[in-house]
Amino acid sequence: MLRHTERLLKAAADSTRLRILKMLESGPLCVCQIVAALGLSQSTVSKHLSILSGPGLIEDERRGRWTWYHLARPDSDLGRHLQALLRSCCAEDPLVAQDLAKVKGKRIQALAACCPPRPTSRKRGAP
Repeated sequence: MLRHTERLLKAAADSTRLRILKMLESGPLCVCQIVAALGLSQSTVSKHLSILSGPGLIEDERRGRWTWYHLARPDSDLGRHLQALLRSCCAEDPLVAQDLAKVKGKRIQALAACCPPRPTSRKRGAP
């Protein structure tokens, strides 16, 4: 339990990963959309996504060559509290607000047109 708590908190304790979690609050995103919104390389974003996946903060769904990511349904009280905390914080941060505007913008939304359709069902009944 202690090791899982440590992994969960360490995964969330990075500004780029916090930005990704905040973007995923708006719904599933294809990795290409996350890359474009953050302006980072695909390999850097993939590393951050892997770290978030490890303790179960996010889940992925592969569709051909593309991978869609979404927030995972928390499987512990700590996970539920952490998601609630993340929902309530950082919204006023200019960088987070800019990320959210990009994700909802036409340029990032247009990227989804080249990806397989957005997943309609989430694993483990995620919110």
